[in-house]
Amino acid sequence: MPRIVIPYTKGGGGHRGAANAMREVIARQERQWQVELLDVDKLLRPLDPFYWMFRIEGCEIYNWLLRQGWTFGSELLIRIMQAEYRIVHPFQVWIFRRLWRELKPDLVLSVMPHINRAIFDSLRQKSSATPTPLVTLLTDIADLPPRYWFEPQDQHYICGSDRAIEQGRAIAGPGSRLWRVSGMVIHPKFYEPETGAHEVLRKELGLDPDLPTGMVLFGGYGSKKMIEIARQVAEARTPVQLIFLCGRNRKLAAKLRAMKLPFPAHVQEFTDDVVSFMRLCHFFIGKPGPASISEALAMRLPVIVQDSALMTLAQERYNARWLVDQGFGIAVKHIRDFPQAIIRLLDPAIYAEIRRRIGTVSNRAVFEVPDIIEQISRQLGLSQERSSRLYELAAADTYRRDTPAASMRTEIAPWRRDKSDDLTAARSRTED
Repeated sequence: MPRIVIPYTKGGGGHRGAANAMREVIARQERQWQVELLDVDKLLRPLDPFYWMFRIEGCEIYNWLLRQGWTFGSELLIRIMQAEYRIVHPFQVWIFRRLWRELKPDLVLSVMPHINRAIFDSLRQKSSATPTPLVTLLTDIADLPPRYWFEPQDQHYICGSDRAIEQGRAIAGPGSRLWRVSGMVIHPKFYEPETGAHEVLRKELGLDPDLPTGMVLFGGYGSKKMIEIARQVAEARTPVQLIFLCGRNRKLAAKLRAMKLPFPAHVQEFTDDVVSFMRLCHFFIGKPGPASISEALAMRLPVIVQDSALMTLAQERYNARWLVDQGFGIAVKHIRDFPQAIIRLLDPAIYAEIRRRIGTVSNRAVFEVPDIIEQISRQLGLSQERSSRLYELAAADTYRRDTPAASMRTEIAPWRRDKSDDLTAARSRTED
């Protein structure tokens, strides 16, 4: 089978989530591809200064900062990291090149920023006559130039917003190809039909079945900001109840459970079933992460986020502005503003209007990306044997009819497809 390798980073959580989502949808659609997820943090340990000094991967330092809520100066940290990447670029290329000789991928689908130049250069230095194509799937609504997502190189980019398409045209140059999908990639389970009675499930969690319910989620590693939000809501006596998803942050969960909150609350540590908790909620509170926002909108939840030049991650500031401009929620500058924002959001007229706007969104990106990969494979010219097999699969309509992907058999046109070359494409093996 053709093999697709998906490089991801454990920094944050959105990149790994996108990689898992792609692997899951490819399996559900019964594509005849082998998919392999590649932990880049582990692969590049020899070049990681934090691992040299502390035997801790740099991504874990980043996640620790997120847990502490220390996001001040995030853009400076990004630029320092990019400078370090430029210094070690030749060594990154060497490590990737050695790996490609072993894995022999037919296509590389990157879901992480910063290293796409190294991946591209390593694929072009392979000993084979036809370099393996690189496709970068942006997991941010917009780029944070320079050299974050887009690089001036001859590759494919899959973008989930008009803003990203505009940036790609300006930065990536005429040699790149830009593909537009309908939003951010989220797990296919967010499109499954609802089951169960919400009132009963709220009671099982110790919640009031009649109170407005909000979800508080600050990424897969939580944040101390969640404690301050709980304290502010408690002091304001806001008539709501909250579900706190703390992710892989047990200390945070313990502190929240120890708080004597005057409102019903449920504290949950890491779960891979976020969708079930979201279905019990009426609104969402969190940081403006692209995955969290997109998941909330898929559940038709109005969103409240913090948008602060000092406290919001640099790569997520545009997301907050986009959210407000689209009319999908409210952005506040300070934690103390959350109670008033909740009251405003729950005003019947405002809540109904936001829900109406959210209802106009149809994000099917996770089902659109495999179609794009297939079209890239056709354009770039597989070997005769693989090409004939690919067209057989397309003609046989291998999509499962009991999944939302059945509605995605439409042709997806790229923003640039006027230049063809002799790159090879394909698809890859599943390996946990």
